[in-house]
Amino acid sequence: MNQAGNNQTETKTETACFAGGCFWCMVPPFADRQGVLQVVSGYTGGYKENPTYQEVCQGDTGHYEAVQINFDPQLISYQQLLDIFWQQIDPGDAGGQFADRGSPYKTAIFYYNESQRQAAEKSKKSLEANNHFFNPVATLILPASTFYPAEDYHQDYYLKNPSHYENYRIRSGREAYIQNQKYRVRLAQLNELQFNVTQNNATEPAFQNEFWDNQKPGIYVDIVSGEPLFSSVDKYDSGSGWPSFTRPLEKGALVERPDTGHGMRRIEVRSKQADSHLGHVFNDGPLPLGLRYCINSAALRFIPLEDMEKEGYKEYLPVFNEL
Repeated sequence: MNQAGNNQTETKTETACFAGGCFWCMVPPFADRQGVLQVVSGYTGGYKENPTYQEVCQGDTGHYEAVQINFDPQLISYQQLLDIFWQQIDPGDAGGQFADRGSPYKTAIFYYNESQRQAAEKSKKSLEANNHFFNPVATLILPASTFYPAEDYHQDYYLKNPSHYENYRIRSGREAYIQNQKYRVRLAQLNELQFNVTQNNATEPAFQNEFWDNQKPGIYVDIVSGEPLFSSVDKYDSGSGWPSFTRPLEKGALVERPDTGHGMRRIEVRSKQADSHLGHVFNDGPLPLGLRYCINSAALRFIPLEDMEKEGYKEYLPVFNEL
């Protein structure tokens, strides 16, 4: 952590700690996020002081392999860190993670204060309540204890030994699991309407949805993947009772397919990355484009303009330069 000078305001930082199996693989997902200041690999949760890697791997110390994260809560929230954590693990695996078996490789969230404990419990309960995809959540939520940094050669292993690291991720089965079920955790957190709209092509009621009359500046992203889809700059009141846009935020962000269901001939609109059902596009929109993207609110998450940089959508701020 940088020391602030006499004329600077010291950055307020917080600490998070997660065990997600091999700590080599738990560093990169956090290290490149804005607001994350440091990620350290180490051992925690056990009873032996200053354990070695060999001792921990043998399962004789009670310690987990874990990562300790120093972060700026003004730039990245603890909830965002929790979301990243769940996306990197198999939460239903009670015996370890992927090829790594045994107690050192089990998953856990170590909380440093009551606020973190409550956020972790809520996040876990959300997975359990909407569990469409995996076994009961085995991840424990435990009070933080002494964290012992691992040996130097383990720190930032993905940078020091990139070829071996990539090969390990593939051979362990972690890479395939994450890629094949990329959005499994987020899907499990959706409510019934959001799940039915995005996964079962359902349609929400007109005028009784979250964003049909939202006039705040910002962008709309896929509720499953977070991929940017539409901007408030292109939103207009079509009178339909659903959010309507004249164009997508970025060319190629959407996939269009013929839809002949319900005795109609329409063009369905889906997100490119998550393949979420969004709505339909019609040729009765305002000129000059003449298009109306009629989208379900339940398929969207709204990012207000003032939160776009913090949420990782800084590159789209120029869209609002003329406001």
